[in-house]
Amino acid sequence: MLISCVLLVAAVLCCGQSFSFFSLSTNRASAGILRIKICPVPRRVAVLLFPLPNTLMHEACTITKRKPTPVRRWIRRGFITWAIIATGWLANSVRTQGVHPSLLENSAAVSVVDDGMSIEFRPENHGGDTAIVFICGSGIGAEAYAPLLRPIAEAGYPVFVVRLPMRFAPLESHKQGAIDRVFSLMKGHPEISRWVVSGHSLGAAIACRVVEAEPSTIAGLVLLGSTHPKRADLSWCQFPVTKVYASNDGIAPSSKVIANKDLLPKSTKWVEIDGGNHSQFGHYGHQLFDGSATITRSDQQEIARSAMMDVVQDVAENRVEPTGL
Repeated sequence: MLISCVLLVAAVLCCGQSFSFFSLSTNRASAGILRIKICPVPRRVAVLLFPLPNTLMHEACTITKRKPTPVRRWIRRGFITWAIIATGWLANSVRTQGVHPSLLENSAAVSVVDDGMSIEFRPENHGGDTAIVFICGSGIGAEAYAPLLRPIAEAGYPVFVVRLPMRFAPLESHKQGAIDRVFSLMKGHPEISRWVVSGHSLGAAIACRVVEAEPSTIAGLVLLGSTHPKRADLSWCQFPVTKVYASNDGIAPSSKVIANKDLLPKSTKWVEIDGGNHSQFGHYGHQLFDGSATITRSDQQEIARSAMMDVVQDVAENRVEPTGL
């Protein structure tokens, strides 16, 4: 039925036809076959819906082609133009912008490794056992967070930026895949025993699920621009937790962020960025429905980075151990 409906809608939209429905029975030999018949005169296309059980009648539609009117042509052209512009705008809104190439290159202080699933910023002088794993927001490339996160590596702490499967992680299996990527990355670095997990937007939601799934592996949590956790109760966490949010965030409004505060520990540090918005936590375009920022992107990221550094340094200097339930 779905295939037939798609064919019908496509024909109507593309050709402006009129159509009528009728019933047509089939025999056993035709079961399991989708048939399209083109009649040269009077140029009709009969599209049979895919077969139902042989005991039932099969529905069909006859679409008679006729020349579209000028109004219909202009409506179609307008719709196609709007679709192209809207798609281009949405794609541009999550496109990485303003990231200097040097931030993704090796230097004397930091080496950069991109394995396709994550980007690693590893300090050359690193000798500790504390690192941060950061999960990207939905649709946002790992490169967009380089200006925010590379300075942490330059301060001596390894940073791993995990990409979401299919970029947007649209399905539950993709979100679980992101969680699996985090744990796989952790297992691949046994020299790191204290992990701070962080993320932006959907990445922050997944970070909460990482903590919920394996609390004994996490020593700190930093959430950026997110209303999560919404259902998972993480109030038991004994390690440092910080929630960073922006006053002009239209995706994760302050009121909704605060509404879920009881699901985090009472010791959680809350950092509100006055004048910040959702999109400026990374280097990409302006997301749909987001508010307008009244501070610069660099100022907003400096506040967010400082909050992240406080947690990482607390974990490293106070030898915070991962704790379970």
